[in-house]
Amino acid sequence: MSRHPLYGILLATAGALFLTPDALFMRLSGMDGFQMVAWRGMLMGSVMVLGWAVLSGDRRGDIRQLATGPGVAIMGCQLLNSVFFCLGIASAPAAVVLIGVAAVPVCSALLSRVILSEPTRLATWVAMAAVMAGIAIAVSGGDGEAVTLNLRALAGAGFGLAVALMLALNFTILRARPGLPIMLVIGVGAWMAGLTGLTITGLGEMTEGRPWAMVVTGAVILPVSFFTLSLASRHTQAANVSLLMLLETVLAPVWVWIGVGERPTVTMAIGGAVVVVSLAIYLIVTGRGLRPKQAHG
Repeated sequence: MSRHPLYGILLATAGALFLTPDALFMRLSGMDGFQMVAWRGMLMGSVMVLGWAVLSGDRRGDIRQLATGPGVAIMGCQLLNSVFFCLGIASAPAAVVLIGVAAVPVCSALLSRVILSEPTRLATWVAMAAVMAGIAIAVSGGDGEAVTLNLRALAGAGFGLAVALMLALNFTILRARPGLPIMLVIGVGAWMAGLTGLTITGLGEMTEGRPWAMVVTGAVILPVSFFTLSLASRHTQAANVSLLMLLETVLAPVWVWIGVGERPTVTMAIGGAVVVVSLAIYLIVTGRGLRPKQAHG
């Protein structure tokens, strides 16, 4: 029995919402970039691989998938995504990094056209434009503050764009190759990132900061959200998954406000409202258009 077409969108929404506190815990950790890469990678990889080992019905077949082109690509995407995001958050304003990450829908739409020959509906493009406008408002500066560009901001935007490309490629490949074991390939990719961070950081520096914050995000937030988002990419277009991931750009500042008392600016509130309303309208329109047809007797 096939699932309702809205199933993938609901999965993506849940995964995106679960991911939104990630930046808060990264800030709370007080760690540098590669230290966060090490903690997040090793914890997330361990949870994902353990989950795969428990749930897999064909472990040998799944392991063989690691050596295939798509399997290697997914692991590489996970490694680079983790490195770029942690370095961006550690070295640049989080808002600038998230501006770059906001390009995920455009990257997904383009990659889906190239790899899957998958058309992107007008409603998706309209929603993308509305959401991107809301994000532009949200990160346009504080109350009366001027927006200035500097090397740190440019570096942060570059890291964010690199993350966007890796995420879009990850979702597109998983949609094209539904036989890939999601938890295994993402888990091994996370391990690769963790080992990279550990090698650069060194064991002696790993306990600096607040490791408990990394345990929360690495062992809970990341495995749950990435598995859900990756699974969603098999039931709906990658552009839809990445569009809903933009919720992180708007809601992350709210979590930071609750967690460390950094109050969002008026522009963030206005931009957040634009994004939430746009996504709500998009989900309603998509739900009506994808409602299953009654069978004819």
